[in-house]
Amino acid sequence: MNPFAAIGRGTISGLGEIGRFTAFAGRAASACFSPPFFVGQLARQCLQIGYYSLPVVGITAVFIGAALALNIYVGGARFNAEQFVPNIVVLGITRELGPVLAGLMLAGRVSAGIAAEIGTMRVTEQIDAMTTLSTDPFRFLVAPRVLAATLTLPLLVLVADIIGVMGGYLVAVNSLGFNGAAYLRNTFDFLEAQDVILGLMKAAVFGFIIAAMGAYQGYNSNGGALGVGRATTNAVVGSIVLILAVNYLITAFFVE
Repeated sequence: MNPFAAIGRGTISGLGEIGRFTAFAGRAASACFSPPFFVGQLARQCLQIGYYSLPVVGITAVFIGAALALNIYVGGARFNAEQFVPNIVVLGITRELGPVLAGLMLAGRVSAGIAAEIGTMRVTEQIDAMTTLSTDPFRFLVAPRVLAATLTLPLLVLVADIIGVMGGYLVAVNSLGFNGAAYLRNTFDFLEAQDVILGLMKAAVFGFIIAAMGAYQGYNSNGGALGVGRATTNAVVGSIVLILAVNYLITAFFVE
């Protein structure tokens, strides 16, 4: 009944979970660069994580770009600064909204899928069978998924940046009365390579977090179907929280 004891137990439990996940992520990163390499698994996961996620990321990007252009126009009109719409749209999408929203979409789709797949293998003792047959589960199950997410999410973000900027362009030209050539010229004149590179760096880190969190929750699940469902939920929530926290840290580091 002591509230301080409950707070202490929760803090210790949370720190222990952070330590276990950090150790798991480190082991997963090490497995990505140590033989044997399962190239077929890697190619399959690149297809599942990257290519099949393209529609949802593209649809999200085009509507976010369109909505961002509308909101910036409304806010800029209060200060007679409507001409800055293309500049702020391209900066917001390439540095923040592109990588973060793509990461959140993949956290819901990919992290949950990885946790459910590996969690099912854990509760049905397939992972134990792999260990018995001298196949390292980390190299066969975890490493391909982590490496595939780390490699493919920057490509998805690059596509999302282009689609998002074009979504803002379509709204600005067709609804807000902007000249199309002037809009594109302002966009390309304002955009710098470091803005795109920062977004792609964030995407690679987010991809690693998404796959590692899903694999961690699935690998440590127990308790049958209920445990797999709990692992899936924890994977999505944990990935989203880490993405938002790491996004702030990376942004603060490069801004300063």
